[in-house]
Amino acid sequence: MPVSNLNSPIANPAETIDISIAHSPDSDDAFMFYGLATNKVRVPGYRFSHTLCDIETLNIRAQKEAFFDVTAISFHAYPYLQQNYALMGCGGSVGEGYGPMIVSNKRLTPEELGRIKIAVPGTVTTAYLALKIFNPELRTETVPFDKIIPAIQAGDYEAGLIIHEGQLTYSSSGLYKVLDLGVWWRETTGLVLPLGGNAVRRSLGAESMKIVTKAVRDSIQHALDHREQALEYAMQFARDLDTRLASRFVSMYVNERTLDYGADGREAIHKLLDMGHERGIIPIAPQVDFVD
Repeated sequence: MPVSNLNSPIANPAETIDISIAHSPDSDDAFMFYGLATNKVRVPGYRFSHTLCDIETLNIRAQKEAFFDVTAISFHAYPYLQQNYALMGCGGSVGEGYGPMIVSNKRLTPEELGRIKIAVPGTVTTAYLALKIFNPELRTETVPFDKIIPAIQAGDYEAGLIIHEGQLTYSSSGLYKVLDLGVWWRETTGLVLPLGGNAVRRSLGAESMKIVTKAVRDSIQHALDHREQALEYAMQFARDLDTRLASRFVSMYVNERTLDYGADGREAIHKLLDMGHERGIIPIAPQVDFVD
């Protein structure tokens, strides 16, 4: 996992608090953390280090050990780590009538999905939770998210559940959309689909949790205020996307809702997790709390 350690200028290094941040190597996360990762946003008394890793690995690792002070997670994962982490009130990605998609190498209807096995990017992803809420009987098999489209093209699977940039590139890979779960979720609930957020470790203490959450919010604001520079930085993580598509992808998942979910966004998080629990997909009763 690539790691970069970036130091803020502190008058007395002995009093510096080290904060470890983990997020996925995707253009939207890179855009979000541009301010902190490039030292444009600094917090006296705090030093931030960054670890980049795919989201399913972060989901699983956060369940096993509270290793990172701040970690990106799928909302589906939150109930499994809620004892050690709280959700930041910022830093989330939501689908405003769009989201993870089921795509296929031929034209299929959603009703036909029951007869095939679907490649999914991990069983703790929010995409998987939404899929199982849509139809709990669907058969799935886990495939690394960036291998799903090639696996469908190779004929290993007839359909797959795609996340990240694949939502914009699947058609150029000769695939067909079967179902957009973000569209289905909005039609079903009237709400946005909350996909991923950032969690902060409770053992930091209330004051540090708030300071670190503000630092992340300031980093997001800095990127939105300096979009061109932040996008240029994020392009190094934009798999198979040109600048136009990368800009579109970032706009989908880093926007005003990333600064604050809003009342309806928070309602959507509760709704998603409660439905998952009520339907037996999540065995742990969700207890969501936010740090603002």
